[in-house]
Amino acid sequence: MDEHYFTADPSAPFPRTTAKTEVWGRTMRMVTGGGVFSHGRLDLGTGVLFRTTPPPTEGRTYLDLGCGYGVIATALALARPEATVWAVDVNRRALLLTTENVVIAGVEERVRIAEPDQVPADLQVDEIWSNPPIRIGKEALHALLLQWLPRLRPGGRAVLVVGKNLGADSLQRWLGDQGWPTTRLASAKGFRVLETRRAEQP
Repeated sequence: MDEHYFTADPSAPFPRTTAKTEVWGRTMRMVTGGGVFSHGRLDLGTGVLFRTTPPPTEGRTYLDLGCGYGVIATALALARPEATVWAVDVNRRALLLTTENVVIAGVEERVRIAEPDQVPADLQVDEIWSNPPIRIGKEALHALLLQWLPRLRPGGRAVLVVGKNLGADSLQRWLGDQGWPTTRLASAKGFRVLETRRAEQP
């Protein structure tokens, strides 16, 4: 069976490659590696997320769900020097790379890197940013989102980038049906950028 980037301990070789990208007006150099999503480059979806969405201006606690090598977590920490960012992934190689990359960026003191079960049960965040692992399957993705969205504080939001051909529009409708109203912030290069908020209580 083929391994995927959401495997906890990939057995594939672990070559390192440095990727350079412009994010929110900053040049970022990130170490990537084999067995981790988007080895050697910034993936197209995350690029769309950065180009079409300004950095957050409110909140002090953020979560990068499915952090990969840490590009979103690092960008959030750089954009919000007063904030703490949680970088969460099941892939241990991804967490190792994220650890390296936050040190390179000089934000290691404000980024908490963890496997899902290492995140404090009572943690609440102002915003979740994610290029979620769509290819784990619809049922698993739905369970993942319903696990993490309740960690949003009142008034908080999740910003997600999802491929149109991978079900972005149906995911938007499903989230709304679950009590998480979701709007489309942008659409580019076959991707949707979605904003999800908790439904207001009557």
